[in-house]
Amino acid sequence: MNGDLLLIIDMQNVYTRGAKWECRNTAGAAQNILQLAESEKFDEVILTKFIADENAQGVWKNYNIENAAVNNDAWSNALVPELEVLAQKFSVIEKSRYSSLKDERILAACKNARRVFLTGVVAECCVLFTVFDLIDAGIYAVYVTDAVSGLNEEKERAAELTLEGLSPLHVRLMNTDEILQEK
Repeated sequence: MNGDLLLIIDMQNVYTRGAKWECRNTAGAAQNILQLAESEKFDEVILTKFIADENAQGVWKNYNIENAAVNNDAWSNALVPELEVLAQKFSVIEKSRYSSLKDERILAACKNARRVFLTGVVAECCVLFTVFDLIDAGIYAVYVTDAVSGLNEEKERAAELTLEGLSPLHVRLMNTDEILQEK
């Protein structure tokens, strides 16, 4: 294969339509993620789930207090139903920070990859933080524009504009069709 890793960030029910932290296109992102994960274009696929750290300190402690209802709700924290099938085939790693690279297992897998393809939620938060940590670690990132969802279109576009300023040296923006057609 080509050494590419597909990272699926926090695709949990709390980000679906009508849920507490609804993102505008979680369902569409999930369909594109499923298509990518099943394409066999990736040597490794990792899913993450944001789970509150019970021993959080400082602002994270305050965050957890403010969001206790979500943090303690099993349905909110579960993967979206469309992607549950992926949890049977690939690693699911729980994290308690915005960036996925704060977990040593994910960081090690990313360091072994030629490129890391980023998908999931929230565009302007966990996904963006992960891109920045990849760049700081010297790892090339591919931001999959139609497999990432943000709180609204304006915030999604702001995240993309930020990353366009770092492209193509550190990051590339691609959509699902471009990835699937890439040789």
